[in-house]
Amino acid sequence: MPALKGKVAIVTGGSKGIGRAIAGALAETGVHVVLCARNAVEAAKAADEITAAGGGRALGVAADVRKLADVKALIARAVKEYGGIDILIANAGVGGGFGPVDEIDPERWHQVIETNLTGVYYCCHEAVPELKKRGGGWIIIISSLAGRYAFAGGTAYNASKFGLLGFTEALMLDLRDHGIRVSCVMPGSVDTCFNEKQPTGESWKLAPGDVARAVLQLLEHEDRALPSRVELRPSQPKRR
Repeated sequence: MPALKGKVAIVTGGSKGIGRAIAGALAETGVHVVLCARNAVEAAKAADEITAAGGGRALGVAADVRKLADVKALIARAVKEYGGIDILIANAGVGGGFGPVDEIDPERWHQVIETNLTGVYYCCHEAVPELKKRGGGWIIIISSLAGRYAFAGGTAYNASKFGLLGFTEALMLDLRDHGIRVSCVMPGSVDTCFNEKQPTGESWKLAPGDVARAVLQLLEHEDRALPSRVELRPSQPKRR
C-alpha cells in the first residue's frame, strides 16, 4: 500500500462540496494539500480549517480552471511551496445549461464545457510534467455517471462528462509507462452545493465524504492494479 504521508496534492474546486471533503480526507492522512477555488476568501477559509484540524498542511489559492494562466500559477505555487506535485485531483465542475438544445444560452454552453472538460485538460497539461519529475504519481478525475448515461435536457452537461470519460481513458493509456496512475470517479447524485444550490439533506443521496473515501481507496491501492474507472451510486433509490 503506497504511503501517502508527506505527499503533495492539488485539489481543484476544493473549497466546498466534494472537493472540500477530498481535501480534508487527504490532509487527515498527512498529505499536504493545495486547494483552489475561484473565490479567494473561500479557498483560504477552507485551507485554514483543514490545517487547524491537523495532519497535512493546506494552502488555498484563487484559480479559475477555465483560465490557463490561473492553472499555470496554481501549479507553480504548489511547486514553490512544497517542491513538487504527487497527486492531482481534478474535481472542479459546474452544472447548469439544462434544457432543450435550442434554449441553451451559448455562453452557458461554453461555461459548462470549458469548466468540466477544458479545465481538466489545462490542469493535466500543466501537472503532468511535474508528476513525471517525481517519477510517477496519481491523477484522479471526478466526473459523473452523466458521463455514461444521458438524460433529456442534458446536452451540455452530458457532452462535457462523456468527453471527460474519453479524455481520462486516453490519458490513462498515455501515462501508464511513466508511473502515473489515472482514474476516473463517477458519482451519481451527491447531496452538495452543486450548481450554486445548498445541500438538500436528502438522505438517499451520496454524501461528499463517500466520494472522498473512494478517492482514498484509489490512492491506497496496490501498485500492481489500477482501478481506472469507479462508478459510485446511492445504494437506495430516490424516495418519491
